[in-house]
Amino acid sequence: MFIKFFFTLREAKIPVTLREYLTLIEALKAGIADFSVNDFYFLARTTLVKDEKNLDKFDQVFGHCFNGIEFIADDETVEIPDEWLKKLAELSLTEEEKAQVEAMGGWEKLMETLQERLKEQEKRHQGGNKWIGTAGRSPFGAYGYNPEGVRIGQKESRHRRAVKVWDKREYKNLDDDVELGTRNIKVALKRLRQFARQGAAEELDLDDTIRSTARNAGYLDLKMRPERHNAVKVLILFDIGGSMDDHIKTCEELFSAARTEFKHLEFYYFHNCVYEKLWKDNGRRHQDFIATWDVLHKYPSDYKLIFVGDATMSPYEIAYAGGSVEHWNEEPGQVWMQRILDIYSKSVWLNPVPEKYWDYTPSVQMMKQLMTDRMFPLTMGGIENAMKELSR
Repeated sequence: MFIKFFFTLREAKIPVTLREYLTLIEALKAGIADFSVNDFYFLARTTLVKDEKNLDKFDQVFGHCFNGIEFIADDETVEIPDEWLKKLAELSLTEEEKAQVEAMGGWEKLMETLQERLKEQEKRHQGGNKWIGTAGRSPFGAYGYNPEGVRIGQKESRHRRAVKVWDKREYKNLDDDVELGTRNIKVALKRLRQFARQGAAEELDLDDTIRSTARNAGYLDLKMRPERHNAVKVLILFDIGGSMDDHIKTCEELFSAARTEFKHLEFYYFHNCVYEKLWKDNGRRHQDFIATWDVLHKYPSDYKLIFVGDATMSPYEIAYAGGSVEHWNEEPGQVWMQRILDIYSKSVWLNPVPEKYWDYTPSVQMMKQLMTDRMFPLTMGGIENAMKELSR
């Protein structure tokens, strides 16, 4: 079994040597992994993988070679988690059934109908297509399906068709300490550079020291100068939560790379579209937030602005007052976007969704139009092109 594992790793182009394989065997004989598949996995990965870029291929080979090795004994009792049982209440529809469920007919009609249901409904409801409940075709409730509705009482998105979310949701801050995969992003970000020497004289100026010493008849005359650094000032606005949960790892890698590459970097979070407030801490975004106007007044127009988000939302969130899924916004998102773009002429949007899918989402097209086509995919090539755009 282990010999097959060794040769399969080699076939997958993972540079595993015979010495490393023998080290693994010696560790197994010493009882380091005992009889735990989990311990054996980490032991094998530690001894056989030398480069982090091969971790994904290693996982695939490991799963192929040892798939099904863990089993449940006949006399072992297994309890089904409560969460699994709750999910049985969720409604699953075929594509044909989904097509038969019609939208309410627009934003105003949806809000008007919700108010009527809140006044009329007196008890819990499950199934059906009218009342606020679960596992139904109604536009209002949880764990059902409707192409245009208000999600109430559901932990997370399933179909991503809700135009408004009734529940308070908690988002996690991006981790700027993530290092895996950030090196290539740093290389792409280096295209946005404007070097300058500012601040205190802390670095030895060797050339000037030599010239000054020579003019001083050989007596050493040290000359110092400010450290040379990237003087570009960058403001990044991150979309967080909802559909962006699928892209947390990529955004963390970008965030970590940007924190090390740009000395003058400021960041804030928003959800889906920018409105009247932004925040720094997702855990306290309902209490500790800053007015968007204050951000625009605080950072002058010489900042380079980068939006990071999938731009995937209800079109109402961009075009309508009150269209935000989480609160009642007095002004449409497109009004705030235009205000921001009027101040920061050097701005781009990085989208983690593959570019080939952009045409299928109306909100992406709307945001791309607001950005005057300065939307780029969150890939190495896309980041490089975005940095070129900001450098013009």
